[in-house]
Amino acid sequence: MFESLSDRLGSIFEKLRGRGSLEEKDVTEALREVRVALLEADVALPVAKDFIAKVKERAVGAEVLRSVTPGQQVVKIVHDALVDMLGGDAEDAALSFAMAPPAPILMVGLQGSGKTTTTAKIAKRLQDREKKKVLMASLDTRRPAAQEQLKILGEQTDVKTLPIIAGQSPVDITRRALEAAKLGGFDVVMLDTAGRLSIDEQLMAEVAEIHKIARPIETLLVVDSLTGQDAVRTAEKFKERVPVSGVVMTRMDGDARGGAALSMRAVTGAPIKFVGLGEKLDALDVFDSRRMAGRILGMGDIVSLVEKAAEDLDIEKAKQQAKKMAKGEFDLNDLADQFRQMRKMGGMGAILGLMPGMGKAKKMLDAAGGFDDKEITRQEAIISSMTKAERKKPALMNAKRKIRVAAGSGTSVQDVNKLLKAHRQMADMMKKMGKGGMKGMAQQMMGMGGLGGMGGAMAGGAPDLSALGAPSGKKDQGAEEVDFDAIEKALSGRGALPPGMGLPGLGKKK
Repeated sequence: MFESLSDRLGSIFEKLRGRGSLEEKDVTEALREVRVALLEADVALPVAKDFIAKVKERAVGAEVLRSVTPGQQVVKIVHDALVDMLGGDAEDAALSFAMAPPAPILMVGLQGSGKTTTTAKIAKRLQDREKKKVLMASLDTRRPAAQEQLKILGEQTDVKTLPIIAGQSPVDITRRALEAAKLGGFDVVMLDTAGRLSIDEQLMAEVAEIHKIARPIETLLVVDSLTGQDAVRTAEKFKERVPVSGVVMTRMDGDARGGAALSMRAVTGAPIKFVGLGEKLDALDVFDSRRMAGRILGMGDIVSLVEKAAEDLDIEKAKQQAKKMAKGEFDLNDLADQFRQMRKMGGMGAILGLMPGMGKAKKMLDAAGGFDDKEITRQEAIISSMTKAERKKPALMNAKRKIRVAAGSGTSVQDVNKLLKAHRQMADMMKKMGKGGMKGMAQQMMGMGGLGGMGGAMAGGAPDLSALGAPSGKKDQGAEEVDFDAIEKALSGRGALPPGMGLPGLGKKK
């Protein structure tokens, strides 16, 4: 969502970082460009003005202009200001349960914002991660099949739903849900209210009455981020009538400019609690302003990457693979497992997007075809078309077998060859790791050109990175010549990768 804004800010700060010293006019000019970038991203004008004023007050100070790294200091100031604009501390995003159970959570919003699906997502998250016993109840008696929709979502998520009784009013359903939750020993009861296509007095009166009866610990407003500043105006209207304690922004994986998310906290005073990132029932993230600010400024989000890996990783399988790799064994079954794991985590593009300093590499890969789920699925199809013996021992693959596999997977012999070549390179790297540990891996990486081996695996799509102008590196370069401190700094966003590491544009001195 913030890709366009991130690109603009990245190019602005690149100019500042390239200068040894800054004058006040340099900072003023850069902040003027930042303001234009924010307005183009659909950030509300008062919010953009206030943001620039706060940054300028600190950025033109003596501690920046006389700093050893003034460009980096300005970026840090902008980062801190973004965190404040997005919502400050992560504690604000946590749901409160400081009351005797059951704790009511009231879901409000306009029709079509994804309120019912979001209700199920939050309920699933509370039940799976926080081990809460949750009951969901639909108060929407107007939209056809709204109550049935929540019931089906409850069955899909294994979350209990209040039995449907035809003819009851939303107020009656609220009372019955609270009573059923108390008698059933539930920790949380989620109340999904009705929406409208636009805000009207009848809607607000109904929501206010339900709020008065339920006395919810949390009132979450669900807004569609694709509606831009309309989402902010909707939040303002609801805030006037109901004490909204938090906002959930849906469709944050879309191509909107992101201004609504940046403006929401500043305009409404309500923190963003969750963001919806897709249609799947587990596609919901807790909103963290520091992580989001890091992503916008191209600093990556290692914490989210680790959390995503921890959620999706099969620990036992990972242990088995680690043992095999320690012995220098790596067959096509292992490669297929790696592809599946990558796809579960959102593909190589999503992974690179969360890694510090990898923004440029991701853009170059995307421009040349990219690592996407279709390419990963194609490689899995090629491996699946092989026999068990072929997957176990790729050396068996002769010309006839390659033709058969290509036909079975709907690909070409060239695609099969590229996959086998990539596997051979990765297997060689695993053998080096098994024999020489980190030193052996470093030597092999120098010979492979970094990630170029994996690039070759993506038949018809992702490039060999060396073709994009990446430094090839000397094949005889040993691990003792590799600057591991520089690599670590690069991956944490504090510097560039040393020359020869195979990632385009990341090893060049400015």
